[in-house]
Amino acid sequence: MTTRRIVAVGGSDAGISAALRARELDPDTHVTVVVADAYPNFSICGIPYYVSGEVTHWTNLAHRTAADLAATGMEVRTDTRATRINPADHTLEVLDPAGNPGLLPYDALIVGTGALSFRPPITGLHGPDALGPADGVHLLHSMGDTFAVMESLTNRNPKTAAIVGAGYIGLEMAEALTTRGIAVTQIEALPEVLPTVDPELGALIHAELERNGVEVLTDTTVTAIARTQTGAISLTTTHHGKTTVRVVDVVLVVVGVTPDTALAADAGAELSVKGSIAVDEAMRTTLPDVFAAGDCVHTHHRLLGITWLPLGTTAHKQGRVAGENALGGKARFAGSLGTQVVKVFDLVAARTGLREHEARPVNPGWQPVTTSSAPDDHKAYYPGATPLHIRITGDAASGRLLGAQLVGHRRAEVSKRVDTYAAALFHSMTVEGLNELDLSYTPPLGSPWDATQIAAQAWTREHQLDAQRRDLHAANGRRDASSAPL
Repeated sequence: MTTRRIVAVGGSDAGISAALRARELDPDTHVTVVVADAYPNFSICGIPYYVSGEVTHWTNLAHRTAADLAATGMEVRTDTRATRINPADHTLEVLDPAGNPGLLPYDALIVGTGALSFRPPITGLHGPDALGPADGVHLLHSMGDTFAVMESLTNRNPKTAAIVGAGYIGLEMAEALTTRGIAVTQIEALPEVLPTVDPELGALIHAELERNGVEVLTDTTVTAIARTQTGAISLTTTHHGKTTVRVVDVVLVVVGVTPDTALAADAGAELSVKGSIAVDEAMRTTLPDVFAAGDCVHTHHRLLGITWLPLGTTAHKQGRVAGENALGGKARFAGSLGTQVVKVFDLVAARTGLREHEARPVNPGWQPVTTSSAPDDHKAYYPGATPLHIRITGDAASGRLLGAQLVGHRRAEVSKRVDTYAAALFHSMTVEGLNELDLSYTPPLGSPWDATQIAAQAWTREHQLDAQRRDLHAANGRRDASSAPL
């Protein structure tokens, strides 16, 4: 019997998860992972904590060591670049670490090429004279990017830094650089930081940044970055039509990513939302025996349908599905809800599902409405109780839960609470149905009604109480009529 050959391109979450699943299910299958750099299975999400010094050595960011991966029986080829897929021949062309061409035959191929840092249209970031790490200007998405940042921090010994972008990585890096004693200016083009949550909650994160000494500039666009004669970096910004120039020692540009799809697209794979690779729920591409997973593919969202939402948790799940199906399995990716969480100094922000404006165009039958509440994280008589700011979005017509957003202190179990909402969303529960969940309780950690349930009750009171009363009155009327004497 011929040994089955599976090749995975990409050594991050999706590629390694696929390889591990294939080896787990069939140890006789030959699995090769092609990795463009020297850092397979590293946690990109952990980079800010290495920069801050909380993770003491970069090797600690590895989910598994090279020895761990080798022990599974997979072959990992580092510093090897995949250059071409030949679908008809079922071969992958590669360049080895010395630049020599090679050919890998496969029975099934898994593309996990991930994403690339988005380079915004800022003068000074494009063209042959674009500024880069040698100038103290950095994009941040890979381990190579991380080492370049650390080299700048060591060699330039910066006192000031500007971070362009206030999404998840931008906020985490603001904390990381502040922890290192660097004065940080955070610049966001949108009206509020952390635009993945409603502005009311973003404002809480904004205040937390300022409380910790970060200068926050919102509604501010960076139009140019240049090197000064002293070796510092100038940023030209506009805010409500007013132009300002400020000078800093280091700049990080972290305004999102784009799917890295060139390898699959050049082979003829169909593309989808924002140029991502189109896949079905089995993670199959339109190419024969070629699967794809992770940040390079579109996302099957349980509420939105097809979108593009790159998340590490999603990449792991998709990779596992791809690895199983590359062996001939029938696994399906169950879909994402966009559940996310971020720590910013002493606050944690999280979300799952849809915000009101996101839900409105999805289903013409929905009437999405949102309620804000701020229940304590545990019983107030036990010391240290702190408010959890929760915004629940539900369908006023059916009562279905559509999404939840939370901001609270890092001790307030925000990630646990958002996961409760995520589980409810996964099973299409109503907001009222949250009250039926048997959640844990002890005064130092919660309340008889958990904060997630108290927020659900606030939504129901605002949006469905009148309907509940009408139903109750109608039921009582029917009962009275049935018990009336003949």
